[in-house]
Amino acid sequence: MPGRECYHCKQWVEAGEPHDCWTTTEAALIEDLSEDLRDAWERLRETAASFGEQRIYASHKSIMFSRKSCYFFVRPKRNFLELCVFLGRPIKAPQVKRLDRASRAKIWHIIHIRHRDEVEAPITDWLHEAYELSNALALKSRTRAPASARARKKAKTKPKARKRAAR
Repeated sequence: MPGRECYHCKQWVEAGEPHDCWTTTEAALIEDLSEDLRDAWERLRETAASFGEQRIYASHKSIMFSRKSCYFFVRPKRNFLELCVFLGRPIKAPQVKRLDRASRAKIWHIIHIRHRDEVEAPITDWLHEAYELSNALALKSRTRAPASARARKKAKTKPKARKRAAR
């Protein structure tokens, strides 16, 4: 039988059969979690959902939480939930495993959650801070002039170079 092996998920796909291993659901990502991790996930999701209006969706191997842009996401692993939280400042705390600059305005922080009891302050405070920062950055970007307008203004204010008179 003609077919192929998907190079992403290594599943055998028959010729002509539709296959989309990139599209996933929240339920599919958390189905293999242990009871402790599932409880932690439920508490994490409830906490984030209580912040207000947002979009929660699965993307490849992550579950994203976003307003205009993603403010944090969760990668369910076998032994922990890996949180990636986008904040406007670096945090030095034992819960933060790694951090790095994502852009001029955001720094990503990797946090591992192994139990429901870990989903409390200060982690919930950081999530709320990231939620608020997401809105503040979206408002700030709306008030800025478009890049082309800024470039035109900058070009007008630059003094023109004088041509040297030939001697």
